[in-house]
Amino acid sequence: MDLSTTYLGLSLEHPVMPSASPLTEKLDGIKRLADAGAPAIVMHSLFEEQINHESHTLDHFLTYGSESFAEALSYFPDLGSYRTGPEEYVELIRRAKESVDVPIIASLNGVSDGGWVEYARIIEEAGADALELNIYYIPTRLEMTGAEVEQMYVDVVCHVRHTVSIPVAVKVAPFFSAFANMAKRLHEAGADALVLFNRFYQPDFDLEALDVVPKLHLSTSAELLLPLQWVAILYGRVPVDLALTGGVHTHQDALKGLMAGANVVMMTAELLQRGVRRIREIVDHMKQWMEDHEYESVAQMQGSMSQQHVANPDAFERANYMKTLRSWRPDPTGIWAE
Repeated sequence: MDLSTTYLGLSLEHPVMPSASPLTEKLDGIKRLADAGAPAIVMHSLFEEQINHESHTLDHFLTYGSESFAEALSYFPDLGSYRTGPEEYVELIRRAKESVDVPIIASLNGVSDGGWVEYARIIEEAGADALELNIYYIPTRLEMTGAEVEQMYVDVVCHVRHTVSIPVAVKVAPFFSAFANMAKRLHEAGADALVLFNRFYQPDFDLEALDVVPKLHLSTSAELLLPLQWVAILYGRVPVDLALTGGVHTHQDALKGLMAGANVVMMTAELLQRGVRRIREIVDHMKQWMEDHEYESVAQMQGSMSQQHVANPDAFERANYMKTLRSWRPDPTGIWAE
Protein backbone atom coordinates (compact mmCIF):
# COMPACT_ATOMS: atom_id res chain seq x y z
CA MET A 1 0.00 0.00 0.00
CA ASP A 2 1.58 3.26 -1.20
CA LEU A 3 0.20 6.31 0.61
CA SER A 4 2.95 8.66 -0.59
CA THR A 5 2.19 11.90 -2.38
CA THR A 6 4.00 15.02 -3.54
CA TYR A 7 3.16 18.58 -2.63
CA LEU A 8 5.13 21.70 -3.53
CA GLY A 9 7.86 19.46 -4.90
CA LEU A 10 8.17 17.71 -1.54
CA SER A 11 7.91 13.93 -1.23
CA LEU A 12 5.53 13.11 1.62
CA GLU A 13 4.88 9.81 3.38
CA HIS A 14 1.11 10.35 3.24
CA PRO A 15 -1.30 13.19 2.35
CA VAL A 16 -2.82 14.11 5.76
CA MET A 17 -1.20 17.34 6.94
CA PRO A 18 -1.78 19.78 9.80
CA SER A 19 -2.57 23.28 8.57
CA ALA A 20 -1.38 26.52 10.14
CA SER A 21 -2.60 26.72 13.74
CA PRO A 22 -1.57 27.46 17.35
CA LEU A 23 -0.17 23.91 17.47
CA THR A 24 3.00 25.14 15.76
CA GLU A 25 3.63 28.30 17.75
CA LYS A 26 6.33 26.56 19.79
CA LEU A 27 9.00 24.01 19.01
CA ASP A 28 7.38 21.50 21.34
CA GLY A 29 4.18 21.60 19.30
CA ILE A 30 6.10 21.10 16.07
CA LYS A 31 7.86 18.08 17.56
CA ARG A 32 4.57 16.63 18.78
CA LEU A 33 3.07 16.89 15.32
CA ALA A 34 6.09 15.27 13.72
CA ASP A 35 6.03 12.46 16.30
CA ALA A 36 2.30 12.02 15.64
CA GLY A 37 2.97 11.28 11.99
CA ALA A 38 2.58 14.65 10.25
CA PRO A 39 4.31 14.27 6.83
CA ALA A 40 5.00 18.02 6.69
CA ILE A 41 4.17 20.94 8.96
CA VAL A 42 2.66 24.30 8.04
CA MET A 43 3.76 26.74 10.70
CA HIS A 44 1.42 29.24 12.28
CA SER A 45 1.22 32.50 10.38
CA LEU A 46 3.52 35.46 10.70
CA PHE A 47 1.12 38.36 10.30
CA GLU A 48 1.84 41.41 8.22
CA GLU A 49 0.88 43.47 11.27
CA GLN A 50 3.64 41.86 13.31
CA ILE A 51 6.24 43.06 10.82
CA ASN A 52 4.97 46.59 10.32
CA HIS A 53 3.01 47.21 13.52
CA GLU A 54 4.67 50.54 14.31
CA SER A 55 2.87 52.17 11.39
CA HIS A 56 -0.51 50.51 11.83
CA THR A 57 -3.54 51.94 13.59
CA LEU A 58 -6.87 50.63 14.77
CA ASP A 59 -8.33 51.62 11.41
CA HIS A 60 -6.14 48.98 9.80
CA PHE A 61 -7.77 46.23 11.82
CA LEU A 62 -11.25 47.54 11.10
CA THR A 63 -10.42 47.46 7.40
CA TYR A 64 -8.53 44.20 7.13
CA GLY A 65 -10.04 42.15 9.95
CA SER A 66 -6.90 40.05 9.82
CA GLU A 67 -6.94 39.14 13.50
CA SER A 68 -10.25 37.31 13.28
CA PHE A 69 -8.44 34.06 12.49
CA ALA A 70 -8.56 30.58 13.92
CA GLU A 71 -4.86 31.00 14.58
CA ALA A 72 -5.30 34.17 16.61
CA LEU A 73 -6.71 35.05 20.00
CA SER A 74 -8.31 38.50 19.94
CA TYR A 75 -9.93 40.78 17.42
CA PHE A 76 -7.92 43.91 18.19
CA PRO A 77 -4.53 42.63 19.29
CA ASP A 78 -1.91 44.22 21.43
CA LEU A 79 0.82 43.86 18.84
CA GLY A 80 3.55 44.15 21.42
CA SER A 81 2.27 41.00 23.13
CA TYR A 82 2.44 38.61 20.20
CA ARG A 83 3.95 35.38 21.45
CA THR A 84 6.06 35.01 18.30
CA GLY A 85 7.37 38.14 16.60
CA PRO A 86 9.27 38.30 13.30
CA GLU A 87 12.70 37.53 14.76
CA GLU A 88 11.33 34.74 16.95
CA TYR A 89 9.45 33.31 13.99
CA VAL A 90 12.59 33.07 11.88
CA GLU A 91 14.48 31.50 14.77
CA LEU A 92 11.68 28.98 15.25
CA ILE A 93 12.06 27.91 11.62
CA ARG A 94 15.78 27.31 12.14
CA ARG A 95 15.20 25.30 15.31
CA ALA A 96 12.40 23.30 13.71
CA LYS A 97 14.62 22.35 10.78
CA GLU A 98 17.23 21.11 13.23
CA SER A 99 14.74 19.18 15.35
CA VAL A 100 12.40 17.32 12.98
CA ASP A 101 12.87 15.36 9.78
CA VAL A 102 9.74 16.52 7.96
CA PRO A 103 9.46 19.55 5.64
CA ILE A 104 8.69 22.89 7.26
CA ILE A 105 6.34 25.20 5.37
CA ALA A 106 6.32 28.78 6.67
CA SER A 107 3.19 30.92 6.49
CA LEU A 108 2.88 34.64 5.83
CA ASN A 109 -0.49 36.28 6.45
CA GLY A 110 -1.23 39.64 4.92
CA VAL A 111 -2.28 41.48 1.81
CA SER A 112 -0.20 44.59 1.09
CA ASP A 113 2.73 44.50 -1.28
CA GLY A 114 5.17 45.81 1.31
CA GLY A 115 7.67 44.76 3.93
CA TRP A 116 6.19 41.35 4.55
CA VAL A 117 7.13 40.37 0.99
CA GLU A 118 10.75 41.02 1.94
CA TYR A 119 10.24 38.70 4.90
CA ALA A 120 9.61 35.91 2.40
CA ARG A 121 13.28 36.12 1.50
CA ILE A 122 14.34 36.06 5.16
CA ILE A 123 12.13 33.01 5.76
CA GLU A 124 13.76 31.24 2.84
CA GLU A 125 17.22 32.01 4.22
CA ALA A 126 16.13 30.57 7.59
CA GLY A 127 15.69 27.21 5.88
CA ALA A 128 11.96 26.86 5.22
CA ASP A 129 11.24 24.23 2.58
CA ALA A 130 8.29 26.16 1.15
CA LEU A 131 6.11 29.18 1.84
CA GLU A 132 2.34 29.49 2.17
CA LEU A 133 0.90 32.94 1.46
CA ASN A 134 -2.28 33.29 3.48
CA ILE A 135 -3.91 36.23 1.73
CA TYR A 136 -6.80 37.62 3.76
CA TYR A 137 -8.53 40.82 2.74
CA ILE A 138 -12.03 42.18 3.26
CA PRO A 139 -12.54 45.05 0.78
CA THR A 140 -14.71 47.62 2.55
CA ARG A 141 -13.97 50.73 0.46
CA LEU A 142 -16.99 51.55 -1.70
CA GLU A 143 -14.72 52.74 -4.50
CA MET A 144 -12.73 49.50 -4.75
CA THR A 145 -13.73 47.21 -7.60
CA GLY A 146 -13.52 43.45 -7.83
CA ALA A 147 -10.89 43.79 -10.54
CA GLU A 148 -8.71 45.86 -8.20
CA VAL A 149 -8.99 43.26 -5.46
CA GLU A 150 -8.01 40.47 -7.84
CA GLN A 151 -5.03 42.44 -9.11
CA MET A 152 -3.88 43.04 -5.53
CA TYR A 153 -3.73 39.29 -4.98
CA VAL A 154 -1.92 38.68 -8.25
CA ASP A 155 0.64 41.41 -7.55
CA VAL A 156 1.48 40.03 -4.11
CA VAL A 157 2.01 36.52 -5.49
CA CYS A 158 4.06 37.81 -8.40
CA HIS A 159 6.40 39.84 -6.21
CA VAL A 160 6.88 37.06 -3.67
CA ARG A 161 7.58 34.62 -6.49
CA HIS A 162 10.34 36.92 -7.74
CA THR A 163 11.73 37.24 -4.21
CA VAL A 164 12.18 33.57 -3.31
CA SER A 165 13.19 30.38 -5.07
CA ILE A 166 11.41 27.96 -2.72
CA PRO A 167 7.93 26.68 -3.71
CA VAL A 168 5.02 29.03 -2.97
CA ALA A 169 1.47 28.01 -2.09
CA VAL A 170 -1.37 30.54 -2.01
CA LYS A 171 -4.24 30.16 0.45
CA VAL A 172 -7.31 32.09 -0.60
CA ALA A 173 -11.02 32.37 0.13
CA PRO A 174 -13.61 31.37 -2.49
CA PHE A 175 -15.27 34.77 -2.79
CA PHE A 176 -14.30 35.74 -6.31
CA SER A 177 -16.83 36.27 -9.07
CA ALA A 178 -14.94 33.87 -11.38
CA PHE A 179 -12.80 31.64 -9.19
CA ALA A 180 -11.59 29.37 -12.00
CA ASN A 181 -10.09 32.36 -13.79
CA MET A 182 -8.60 33.63 -10.52
CA ALA A 183 -6.94 30.27 -9.95
CA LYS A 184 -5.45 30.45 -13.44
CA ARG A 185 -4.14 33.98 -12.81
CA LEU A 186 -2.57 32.99 -9.49
CA HIS A 187 -0.75 30.14 -11.23
CA GLU A 188 0.46 32.51 -13.95
CA ALA A 189 1.68 34.89 -11.22
CA GLY A 190 3.88 32.13 -9.83
CA ALA A 191 1.84 30.03 -7.41
CA ASP A 192 3.03 26.43 -7.25
CA ALA A 193 0.00 25.32 -5.23
CA LEU A 194 -3.42 26.58 -4.18
CA VAL A 195 -4.84 25.93 -0.71
CA LEU A 196 -8.64 25.86 -0.85
CA PHE A 197 -10.09 27.53 1.15
CA ASN A 198 -9.32 30.21 3.67
CA ARG A 199 -12.14 30.96 6.12
CA PHE A 200 -13.32 34.51 6.83
CA TYR A 201 -14.08 34.91 10.51
CA GLN A 202 -16.80 37.40 11.36
CA PRO A 203 -17.03 39.21 14.70
CA ASP A 204 -20.15 38.92 16.82
CA PHE A 205 -22.03 41.46 18.96
CA ASP A 206 -22.09 41.21 22.75
CA LEU A 207 -25.54 42.58 23.56
CA GLU A 208 -24.77 43.08 27.26
CA ALA A 209 -21.40 44.81 26.89
CA LEU A 210 -22.46 46.46 23.60
CA ASP A 211 -19.13 45.44 22.15
CA VAL A 212 -17.83 43.77 19.02
CA VAL A 213 -16.18 40.50 20.01
CA PRO A 214 -14.35 37.69 18.19
CA LYS A 215 -16.45 34.63 17.49
CA LEU A 216 -14.66 31.46 16.44
CA HIS A 217 -16.51 28.40 15.24
CA LEU A 218 -14.30 25.44 14.40
CA SER A 219 -15.08 23.69 11.14
CA THR A 220 -17.22 20.58 10.71
CA SER A 221 -17.30 18.00 7.95
CA ALA A 222 -20.25 19.90 6.46
CA GLU A 223 -17.82 22.59 5.27
CA LEU A 224 -15.99 20.08 3.09
CA LEU A 225 -18.37 20.42 0.15
CA LEU A 226 -17.25 23.83 -1.12
CA PRO A 227 -13.49 23.10 -1.33
CA LEU A 228 -14.32 19.59 -2.58
CA GLN A 229 -16.25 21.04 -5.50
CA TRP A 230 -13.52 23.47 -6.52
CA VAL A 231 -10.66 21.02 -6.16
CA ALA A 232 -12.60 18.68 -8.43
CA ILE A 233 -13.22 21.46 -10.95
CA LEU A 234 -9.62 22.73 -11.05
CA TYR A 235 -7.88 19.33 -11.05
CA GLY A 236 -6.11 18.76 -14.35
CA ARG A 237 -7.10 22.20 -15.68
CA VAL A 238 -4.79 24.53 -13.71
CA PRO A 239 -1.27 23.07 -13.44
CA VAL A 240 -0.77 23.59 -9.71
CA ASP A 241 -0.75 21.31 -6.69
CA LEU A 242 -4.00 21.44 -4.75
CA ALA A 243 -4.43 21.32 -0.98
CA LEU A 244 -7.93 20.92 0.43
CA THR A 245 -8.54 22.48 3.83
CA GLY A 246 -11.67 23.20 5.85
CA GLY A 247 -13.96 20.39 6.89
CA VAL A 248 -11.44 17.51 7.02
CA HIS A 249 -12.26 15.56 10.18
CA THR A 250 -12.49 11.89 9.18
CA HIS A 251 -10.82 9.41 6.87
CA GLN A 252 -13.88 9.67 4.61
CA ASP A 253 -13.32 13.43 4.33
CA ALA A 254 -9.67 12.85 3.45
CA LEU A 255 -10.50 10.21 0.84
CA LYS A 256 -13.05 12.50 -0.80
CA GLY A 257 -10.49 15.28 -1.02
CA LEU A 258 -7.96 13.00 -2.69
CA MET A 259 -10.53 11.64 -5.14
CA ALA A 260 -11.48 15.21 -6.04
CA GLY A 261 -7.85 15.81 -6.99
CA ALA A 262 -6.05 17.16 -3.92
CA ASN A 263 -2.39 16.34 -3.44
CA VAL A 264 -2.86 16.75 0.31
CA VAL A 265 -5.67 17.36 2.75
CA MET A 266 -5.11 19.67 5.71
CA MET A 267 -6.77 19.87 9.10
CA THR A 268 -6.69 21.97 12.25
CA ALA A 269 -10.04 21.79 14.04
CA GLU A 270 -9.95 18.00 14.38
CA LEU A 271 -6.47 18.12 15.91
CA LEU A 272 -7.42 20.91 18.31
CA GLN A 273 -10.53 19.07 19.46
CA ARG A 274 -9.31 15.47 19.59
CA GLY A 275 -5.53 15.64 19.70
CA VAL A 276 -2.66 15.17 17.27
CA ARG A 277 -3.01 11.37 17.47
CA ARG A 278 -5.85 11.78 14.98
CA ILE A 279 -3.31 12.03 12.17
CA ARG A 280 -2.25 8.39 12.50
CA GLU A 281 -5.80 7.23 13.21
CA ILE A 282 -7.11 8.84 10.03
CA VAL A 283 -4.22 7.49 7.96
CA ASP A 284 -4.76 3.98 9.35
CA HIS A 285 -8.47 4.13 8.53
CA MET A 286 -7.66 5.40 5.03
CA LYS A 287 -5.31 2.48 4.51
CA GLN A 288 -7.97 0.00 5.62
CA TRP A 289 -10.57 1.53 3.31
CA MET A 290 -8.15 1.42 0.38
CA GLU A 291 -7.39 -2.22 1.04
CA ASP A 292 -11.10 -3.05 1.26
CA HIS A 293 -11.75 -1.28 -2.04
CA GLU A 294 -8.63 -2.58 -3.79
CA TYR A 295 -6.75 0.68 -4.17
CA GLU A 296 -3.00 0.23 -4.24
CA SER A 297 -1.90 3.85 -3.94
CA VAL A 298 -2.97 7.43 -3.35
CA ALA A 299 -1.84 8.22 -6.89
CA GLN A 300 -4.37 5.70 -8.21
CA MET A 301 -7.31 7.45 -6.56
CA GLN A 302 -6.18 11.08 -6.93
CA GLY A 303 -8.56 12.94 -9.21
CA SER A 304 -10.69 9.88 -9.91
CA MET A 305 -13.82 11.85 -8.96
CA SER A 306 -12.74 15.15 -10.51
CA GLN A 307 -14.87 16.91 -13.08
CA GLN A 308 -12.63 15.57 -15.84
CA HIS A 309 -13.12 11.95 -14.84
CA VAL A 310 -16.67 11.50 -13.59
CA ALA A 311 -19.36 10.16 -15.90
CA ASN A 312 -21.47 13.31 -15.47
CA PRO A 313 -19.22 16.40 -15.33
CA ASP A 314 -22.30 18.65 -15.29
CA ALA A 315 -22.86 17.47 -11.72
CA PHE A 316 -20.37 20.16 -10.64
CA GLU A 317 -22.23 22.94 -12.42
CA ARG A 318 -25.78 24.28 -12.85
CA ALA A 319 -27.22 21.04 -14.24
CA ASN A 320 -27.06 19.57 -10.75
CA TYR A 321 -28.91 22.49 -9.15
CA MET A 322 -32.41 21.34 -10.01
CA LYS A 323 -31.57 17.72 -9.23
CA THR A 324 -30.30 18.69 -5.79
CA LEU A 325 -33.41 20.68 -4.96
CA ARG A 326 -35.68 17.89 -6.13
CA SER A 327 -33.79 15.36 -4.02
CA TRP A 328 -35.33 16.72 -0.81
CA ARG A 329 -38.01 14.60 0.79
CA PRO A 330 -39.96 15.48 3.93
CA ASP A 331 -39.44 13.49 7.08
CA PRO A 332 -42.60 11.33 7.42
CA THR A 333 -42.42 11.73 11.20
CA GLY A 334 -41.75 15.47 11.17
CA ILE A 335 -43.79 18.67 10.86
CA TRP A 336 -44.81 17.91 7.28
CA ALA A 337 -46.59 14.80 8.49
CA GLU A 338 -49.01 16.84 10.61
